[in-house]
Amino acid sequence: MGGLTEAKLRALAGERSFERGRGYVDEVSGVEFGDGWIRASVRGTERYDVELVLAGRRKPTGTCDCPYGQEGNFCKHLVALGLAVIAQEADLPRRWKAARGRTRGLDAWLTGLSRDGLLALVREEMAEDRNLRRRLELRAASARGDLAEIRSRIRELLDIDPFAQYGSVEYADARAYADQAGQAVTAIRSLTTSGRAADATALAQEAIGLLVEVAENVDDSDGRLGEIGADLADAHHEASRAAGPDLEGLAHWLVAHALGDAADLTGIDPLDYEDLLGERGMAALRRYAVEAWQVNRTGWAEKYLMQRLAKSGRDVDTVIAMHAADLAPDGHTHLLIARELDTAGRTAHALEWAERGIRETEDLATVDTVLIDYLADRYTRTGRPTDAVTLRRDHFAARRSLLTYQQLRAAARATACWQAEREKVLALLRTDAKRGHAHSGRVLVDILLDDKDVDAAWRTVGEHGAHDGQWLTLADQSRPTRPADALAVYRRLVARLTRETGNHAYERLVSLLLNIRECHRRLGTPGEFTAYVTDLRAVQKRKRNLMRLMDDSGL
Repeated sequence: MGGLTEAKLRALAGERSFERGRGYVDEVSGVEFGDGWIRASVRGTERYDVELVLAGRRKPTGTCDCPYGQEGNFCKHLVALGLAVIAQEADLPRRWKAARGRTRGLDAWLTGLSRDGLLALVREEMAEDRNLRRRLELRAASARGDLAEIRSRIRELLDIDPFAQYGSVEYADARAYADQAGQAVTAIRSLTTSGRAADATALAQEAIGLLVEVAENVDDSDGRLGEIGADLADAHHEASRAAGPDLEGLAHWLVAHALGDAADLTGIDPLDYEDLLGERGMAALRRYAVEAWQVNRTGWAEKYLMQRLAKSGRDVDTVIAMHAADLAPDGHTHLLIARELDTAGRTAHALEWAERGIRETEDLATVDTVLIDYLADRYTRTGRPTDAVTLRRDHFAARRSLLTYQQLRAAARATACWQAEREKVLALLRTDAKRGHAHSGRVLVDILLDDKDVDAAWRTVGEHGAHDGQWLTLADQSRPTRPADALAVYRRLVARLTRETGNHAYERLVSLLLNIRECHRRLGTPGEFTAYVTDLRAVQKRKRNLMRLMDDSGL
């Protein structure tokens, strides 16, 4: 029995699939024994065909056409078949012997048939089996070299009408359609092996086009059409290699394919044909790609193909020309060009493009900040720290935020001019805040808090106000030196939180109470805190989770 045991099944399938397979043993039917294999059907979500291969192997292998099995996994249906076989262990020697006898008997019978007898048998089977008839018709057409007939048969194989309801193939019928469509791949490969590779190339291209046309009308949840598309791609590549391709024609088709809907279905990459095309064919490929890109310079597929072709040929100038034809207004494209030039070792040219990106951005508030970082870093590394400060200053002026302030501070400290820069920044923000620009006032508070300039921050919030997060940060920074001021902020924030519910609000409230206790400790007024907490508990006693959190924190 090829050493089939429950332990081996468990090792092959994994614990989860093995245990689930136990529940499918009763769903196994139609068990057939052959020369080293066992086949059966297992009913799951639908009926699946399962095969275990045992002979001549140290451990069994298997295939199943369920989605999990098609990914190469030893699925629960294979486990079910294996367990069903193990349960029949006493009867297995007889069944193996019978299977071998049937195989020998069939071979002997077929060998003994006359030519007329074999023909009669094949005709009878063709009448019963439509798929067999189609396969044989394709073989006959291939043997005759009847390209028109083969083309007609392939069109029939890829036609969805026999499987479609209301114009589309539902999931239940998709497998049958895919099995039929897969025969087109076999026909194309047969042409290649019979010395008709050029015809096979042309038919593969037609078949790919036909498959794309119907794909959107087939429920391909199991990904079978994708597999057929990949098989057609392989068949096309094999045929092209065997044919000694028409370089111009192949290059043109590859570009059209890469820019069309079929690319996602087949996964064909024009660069995979580079060794077939050679220098002359690749030149044609690039020419057709450039023509397509010039027609649609903003097309994603056109740009991507051009970039790949340019990089494969190390043609940096082509990449730059592509980017330069569609420059983004925020300088992002200039940055891409600069990085390409860096990679090519053309650093001076890269710096020029980065600087051009800054110049050509109409509003520095909208510039790609990565371009700013790139250029500032380049200035610093090339001994131009003053230029880095100027860049950061201009960016802050256009985009006033804590982050741009921090970046300016880091650049200016490197040149020992930070104090002067800081005074200019604070003066600018104070002027704007007095003119009623609320954003400048909030940024000013953030900056003073980030600089730990507590006294200046208190003066600023007194003049221009602050949001709760800024008040809390100011109180936290002030608690050691200005506990009375911090206490007033904390109590005001607590008063707001007591009107809210939910554990998040309660956790914030308890944190504030701990800070209030610390302020009273510094002020030497612990009794006032005790009275405050007692009153708070009395008012908030219905909030059980809040009471529990306060108890846990010793409040």
